[in-house]
Amino acid sequence: MSTEPDPFAALRPRLFGIAYRMLGTRADAEDVLQDAWLRWSRADAGELKSPEAWLVTVVTRLSIDRLRAAKTERAAYTGWWLPEPLVAELDENTPESAAELASDVSVALMFVLERLSPEERAAFLLRQVFDHDYAEIASLLGKTEAACRQIVHRATGRVQQERPRFDVPREAHRRVLEKFMAAARSGERSAIRAMLAENVELVGDGGGKASAFAQVMRGADRLANLFLASALRMGDRLVYRIATINGQPGLVRYFDGQVESVLSCETDGERVVGIYAMRNPDKLAGVPPLH
Repeated sequence: MSTEPDPFAALRPRLFGIAYRMLGTRADAEDVLQDAWLRWSRADAGELKSPEAWLVTVVTRLSIDRLRAAKTERAAYTGWWLPEPLVAELDENTPESAAELASDVSVALMFVLERLSPEERAAFLLRQVFDHDYAEIASLLGKTEAACRQIVHRATGRVQQERPRFDVPREAHRRVLEKFMAAARSGERSAIRAMLAENVELVGDGGGKASAFAQVMRGADRLANLFLASALRMGDRLVYRIATINGQPGLVRYFDGQVESVLSCETDGERVVGIYAMRNPDKLAGVPPLH
């Protein structure tokens, strides 16, 4: 019996990371990995020059095909479509958290990636996140290197334009969220507003199954009123917890002990500049229960 490690098992966190970044849901990513495993089980591994390259190619192409189909479904989605959050308790080590920490998979980035075509998304991720060279990307997508360079350049420009970046250390990010959480619990409007940047934005995803704003909500005053209203209306029945959300600190809100929403928060190191509120219950099944 061979004692060699199975390449598919060894590469699974990386393959999951590619599929999740492409598709934005755990179920779709797992379906792609299942399809890839079936193809892998029928392949002659001895004939493959690089099992890793073969598996990355298969997973990427399957993800592109699935995303093309999903684009039609998401066009009919009620309100904003945000990815299913990968939520873990702080310091929890799971296959998904390993995929998260491999490189940037923040909800803010995933939200922008939804604007790209499937091939643009694949080319951008393979180059900018997984550091593949253009020859590999060209072979995988069946295009010339020059075409792939242009695709990546165009996609990178769109991402940089639509998503301001803040290089904030993880501990500083967490400290901002701890202060914001304390302010939200206090029920004091001035304390809440002090933790929000003037141009803060909130994007909500209810999927037609939970209330969410149809438009992006902007401005410190409006968001301070929103969180104040929640504190006054729900009182002690509303509980906040800090958790790891897609690889970075975020907040989970529980109401009467049940998950109410997952808040992925972007900060500039001092205040909250962006909030992505995932409230669709279909996307919250994997959130850890309240302890």
